[in-house]
Amino acid sequence: MSSIAVVGASGYTGAELLRLAAMHPRFDVVAVTADTQEGRSVAEQHPGLAAAYPDTVMESFDPDGVNGVDVAFLCLPHEASLAIVPSLVGRVGCVVDLSAAFRLRDAQQYPQWYGFVHDQPALLAEAVYGLPERHRKELAGARLVASPGCYVTAATLALAPLVDASLVDPLGVIVDAASGVTGAGASATPTTHFASVDENFTAYGLDGHRHRCEMEQETGAQILFTPHLAPMNRGILATCYASAHPEAGPLTTDVLLTALCDAYAGEPFVVVSERSPSTKATLGSNAVHLTARYDERTARVVVLAALDNLTKGASGGAVQAANVALGLDETAGLPTAGLAP
Repeated sequence: MSSIAVVGASGYTGAELLRLAAMHPRFDVVAVTADTQEGRSVAEQHPGLAAAYPDTVMESFDPDGVNGVDVAFLCLPHEASLAIVPSLVGRVGCVVDLSAAFRLRDAQQYPQWYGFVHDQPALLAEAVYGLPERHRKELAGARLVASPGCYVTAATLALAPLVDASLVDPLGVIVDAASGVTGAGASATPTTHFASVDENFTAYGLDGHRHRCEMEQETGAQILFTPHLAPMNRGILATCYASAHPEAGPLTTDVLLTALCDAYAGEPFVVVSERSPSTKATLGSNAVHLTARYDERTARVVVLAALDNLTKGASGGAVQAANVALGLDETAGLPTAGLAP
C-alpha cells in the first residue's frame, strides 16, 4: 500500500481526492488536513464521503504529521503551496501540488499572472508538469509534480498533437471554454452565488486569463483564451479554433481525427470520436472526450474537448500523475465511465 496525505481537504478538489482515494486499491489515507476546519469530521464537511470516512477528522497541517508518506496531495491556494512545498520535498516520497505554484517554467511570469514573486527557483526547475499524456517519462520517480489547470488540460490535449504535427498554425489560436461553478472553488462570491449563476452564462477574464500562459507553455501555440462560467456544477467544454498550417497539405476532418487517434493510441483516458463531446458524458470520470472538424470554406480547424473539471481536470489528473510517479498502474482508482443520466 502507498500512504497518502490530503492537505487542504475542506474544498472541492480535496473532497474529490478523498473520493478517488477511497476507490484506489493501493492508497491508504493516513492524514487529512484543513486548517480552517480543524477538528471537523470528513463526514460532516463532505456528507457524500461519510461511508468511506466515517471516523476521519481533519487536522491542522504539520509537516511532522505527513512525514514519510508516499504522496502528499496539496489542495491549497498558490502561495500557501509555495510556502510549504520546500518543507515536504525530500521528506515525503512525492508531492503533488494542485495549485499553480510550480506549473510555470518561467519564474518571471508569476508576478504578472499570480501576483507574487516565486522564491523557489530550484524546485520550480525540478517540478514535473503532471499531464501524463504529455510528460509520462518525466513523471516516473518525480519528487514534485505540478498538476495542471483544468482549462489547460482540455486545451492542451485538444491542440498539442495538431501543433506537434504541423497541421495547425500555432499563431492566432482561439480557445473558447466554459466551466462549471466548482472550478471557482467552494467559497461563494457574488459571481458564483446561485442567484448569479442559475439560468445565466457569462464570460470572464476578458483582459487575459492567467491560464493563457500555461496553455501557451504546454501547446507551443499563441493563444487567445476566453473562459466562461456555465450554470452547471462540474465540467469543461473547450472549443478551439486554429488556421490550417501553411505547410500541412490538404486537410480534411478525417486527417485531423486520424492525427488525434494516432497521438492517443493506447491512452486509457482519452476518447477520440466523431461524436460531439459533452460534459455530462465525462461526469465523475477521468476521461477526456475529443473530436475535430475541418471547415474548407474558411480553412479553419475546430477541435473540441470535454472533461470533468474536478476529476481529469484536477484531482483525477493528480492521482493519475501520482500513479505514474510511484510506478503503480496508471489507471488505478480512476473511473473511465461517466455518470449518466
